[in-house]
Amino acid sequence: MNGKTVMACIEAAHATLKQNMDEIALLDQQIGDGDHIFNLLRGMEALLAARGDIEAAAFGPSLDAVAAKVLSTVGGSSGPLFYSLLSGMSKCAKGQGMDVPGFAVIFAAGVDAVGQRGKTGVGSKTMMDVLIPVANRFRELAAAGASAQAVLDELPRVAQTQMLATRDMLATKGRASFLGERSRGHIDPGARSSELMIAAVCAHLAQHIK
Repeated sequence: MNGKTVMACIEAAHATLKQNMDEIALLDQQIGDGDHIFNLLRGMEALLAARGDIEAAAFGPSLDAVAAKVLSTVGGSSGPLFYSLLSGMSKCAKGQGMDVPGFAVIFAAGVDAVGQRGKTGVGSKTMMDVLIPVANRFRELAAAGASAQAVLDELPRVAQTQMLATRDMLATKGRASFLGERSRGHIDPGARSSELMIAAVCAHLAQHIK
């Protein structure tokens, strides 16, 4: 696992966001500002332009470089939140094994950093409704000795289930919270984009595990 792998995961995430851009924009127009997907794509395109620096770095430093670029290019609340995810993972990566238990710890550290930044958790109708259950399931699978393939098969299913669950939630954070009960009945766009990226990254990694 190195900067080239990180870059390949970014490419996979970018492709799925582009493919689902209209859907995510509509979700965000229904309960948010309508700019979530465009902010994410702006950041992704900046990362693609920084390919050389990212690919040349080791795993932890490459995540740190990606985090810094995301913070400087992604607008709205998504920039600081995804910065926290990536920076938290980068800080935890040093000393961790590049195996299922190690990556479970690294991902959980990133998700914890997002929670600390956003002061929110499960049930808030945000990206955390996907990230926290995925991180928790990742740790459970790692503790049970699951193979990398089993993890990569399972996590997208967890992400999808939790993303769909946001439809019936009452938003308590962000612009959607201003809608009160009217926020129910809509999938959270941040949960959807997070679910899509998790699925894309897992699918890419599944094709390259040995």
